[in-house]
This record gives sequence, structure tokens and C-alpha cells, in this order.
Amino acid sequence: MARIRVLVVDDHRVFAESLAAALAAEPDVDVAAAGTGPAAMRCLDRGVAEGRRFDVLLVDADLGVPPGAAAAPQAVPQAAEGEPVVDGIALVAGVRKAQPAVRTIVLAERDDPRRAALALQAGASGWVAKDSSLQRLLAVVRGVLRDETHLPPALLTGVLRELTAARRHRTESERLVESLTPREREVLRCMVAGLGRKAVAERLFLSPHTVRTHMQNVLGKLGVHSTLAAVALARRAGVGPAPLPALAGDVVERGGQPA
Repeated sequence: MARIRVLVVDDHRVFAESLAAALAAEPDVDVAAAGTGPAAMRCLDRGVAEGRRFDVLLVDADLGVPPGAAAAPQAVPQAAEGEPVVDGIALVAGVRKAQPAVRTIVLAERDDPRRAALALQAGASGWVAKDSSLQRLLAVVRGVLRDETHLPPALLTGVLRELTAARRHRTESERLVESLTPREREVLRCMVAGLGRKAVAERLFLSPHTVRTHMQNVLGKLGVHSTLAAVALARRAGVGPAPLPALAGDVVERGGQPA
């Protein structure tokens, strides 16, 4: 019998331990638990190193968010252990990038079409209510391992609406970025990298006055009034930051050792 390795990631200890115990009672399930996003990533890495990869991650939708602050997880910059807080959606995205073979399912206390859409965009394969039966959860776990995507029927319309709106915004952002000249796009990428006017001038071998003109043109063509708004629009359009040159004295590591 093929065994399913599941990692439960939830900072509500009682819930996490109860769920892990229930899953461990299944004859074909091995289960572990982690209380934070960084701890989950360490578990995943350890599993790879030991040749025992996890198959499914069950992630709390409100991971790292204190009660009453679900809409603003950034209000708590560090966990009790001093680790950076990684919320549930960010963890899904991190796992998708680091270990794309791992399927992730988000466990939520409430229906939230916007959060569910964000989870799917981040790479989640399912969204399940925390009060669902164990049988329902196991059915979703086995389903995502067959490359299925699972959403509660009541959420489907709202999630589709959110995904359509996100795609429309991205398409509009892409159209606006395409209206820029090649030089203006270079300037925009420098802005995304967080470079100020003087740094952009040095990077592109332009005068500060010329850079100022380019930045004003970028803001005008994108229809925004600030650098922050321009950067947000650029990221929606998939524009990445300009690569920063290495500084003298930088240490480059290869295989964990200084070059």
C-alpha cells in the first residue's frame, strides 16, 4: 500500500495535534506537524534530505495571524521564536517554488473567495473548511494527488469572479507597460529594484535630469501619481527588478563556502 506523507502546518496547537492524530490513525497516512511557515520549510527540506518527501501540505489559511487581525498579518513581523512570520498564502507560494511536486491544501475557518483565489494563484490545489469531516478532508487529499483541484461549491462563483478580475487587471497593466519606450522600461525596472533617481542615473549612464524626465513619463503613461503605485502596477504586469551589479568586496558563495 502506497503511503501518503502529510505535513500539517497550523499555529493553533490543539487543532494541529488533533488533526495530526486523526490522520495518523489512517492505515496509509504518515503525518507530521509544524507550527510556523519557516518550521514547515525545514520539515520539507529534511524530508528531501532523508529521502522521505512529503506529498501533501495542509496549511492554515490564517497561519501567523493573531485573532482579530486576519486582514493584516504584516502587523506581527516576528513569531515568538524570533522567526519571520510567513502567512498561509505566502507559504503556499514558497512551497510551490521550492518543491513543486508537493500538493498544498488550505484549511480555512470561513469562506473567503478573495483569499481562496489568492491561494489558487499561489499554487494551492484545494480549499477546505476546518469543520469538514475527516472523510471529506481525506477525499480532497487523495484527489489533489490525482492532480484535481478542490473548492467548496459555495465558493466557486466568487473565486471565478476574483480570478477573472485579477486577470483583467493584469492584462490592463501589461498593456500600459507595453506603451513605454525601451528606455522607460529600463527605468521602470530600476524603480522596481528600489533605486532612487541618482542611482538610476549612475546605473543607466544618464543625467539625473534625464532620469527625472523618464520617471515623469513613466508615471504619466501608467496613469499613476507615485513611484509606489508604478511599482505595484509593474509587478502586476510581471515586470521584475533590474539586476543589481555586484559591489566591490561582495562575497560570493559556492556550495556554502566563500569564493
